[in-house]
Amino acid sequence: MIKDKSKDLIKELFALAEIGINGSNPWDIRVHDERFYRRILAEHSLGLGESYMDGWWDCDRLDEFFFRFLRSALENKVKPWKLIFEVIRSKIFNLQSKSRAFHVAEKHYNLGNDLYRAMLDKRMNYSCGYWKEAKNLDEAQEAKLDLICKKLDLRPGKRVLDIGCGWGGFARYAAERYGVNVVGITVSEEQAALGMELCKGLPVEIRLQDYRDVSEKFDRIVSIGMFEHVGYKNYRTYMRLVDRCLKDEGIAFIHTIGRNEAITENDPWLDKYIFPNGMLPSVSQIGKAMEGLFVMEDWHSFGPDYDKTLMAWNQNFDNNWDKIKSNYDERFYRMWKYYLLMCAGAFRSRRQQLWQIVMTKPGTKQPNCRIS
Repeated sequence: MIKDKSKDLIKELFALAEIGINGSNPWDIRVHDERFYRRILAEHSLGLGESYMDGWWDCDRLDEFFFRFLRSALENKVKPWKLIFEVIRSKIFNLQSKSRAFHVAEKHYNLGNDLYRAMLDKRMNYSCGYWKEAKNLDEAQEAKLDLICKKLDLRPGKRVLDIGCGWGGFARYAAERYGVNVVGITVSEEQAALGMELCKGLPVEIRLQDYRDVSEKFDRIVSIGMFEHVGYKNYRTYMRLVDRCLKDEGIAFIHTIGRNEAITENDPWLDKYIFPNGMLPSVSQIGKAMEGLFVMEDWHSFGPDYDKTLMAWNQNFDNNWDKIKSNYDERFYRMWKYYLLMCAGAFRSRRQQLWQIVMTKPGTKQPNCRIS
């Protein structure tokens, strides 16, 4: 009989990241099912996440586990054949085409407004806060919104397009504090319905619409946490849309998660359970997409702030779980915790970044946007 060496191999791999099996550190994992080891070797990221959801292993500090795991790039030590298919699939197909644009809403953003109310700040911002002087999540999100408004040089009466507006957090803040008119677009019915309710009485219109269908002119165009859904085959299409819809003296703005290297496929577990067809851009991919269309006026990086934001969301989710758990189940709870804490570890390890980018059309006056 051939001895199964999968357990020894996983132990050796995890040891490279100073992660123990059934050890005493809070980032060590406790294995409850011996099938775990072979599953990780066979299915990599997908197997790691699904086995956690299935209760095959636990960890007191998933965020610290992933910080060490990703900092050591353990995922590059084993390359299962299934990942090759994902790369080929992303090369052949446009996974973020218009016909697929609403998939992420069905899978993620329409999960239930009760979940997001329980997890997010009072303005329901589902993107990184700005913690430079903030003491809590509400302050960090308001600081982020105000920072964006100032970078956009918003003034009363300006018309703003918010691509991927979520529940209207930015639209409401900009209309209330800066007196602008906002058109927000989202692919989520749940977001659109609640967003219109929250923005009632303000010069805000929220539409259920794909960004490629917008054809009007605006003084300012902003996207906050939406560029992650555009996909590398559509980055140039996105920039051309912004160029077409932005007035000549206008300002465009992108707030996005980014990666240190260019990729053409999503993480298999995140793609299946959290963000179908999602993709994080690199500096080179964004630069190539905007070349010849825009002047890059300001590029602000503050990825560590997303670590703090995700940990705050996780705390809120835990604190309010009893209020919402009747609408979900224990497997969802484990899945959601895994998602939030894995992402926190990714930012802590510096494998993922958070960028704010300000752009103008060539030949226009430089705006006052370097205020970070």
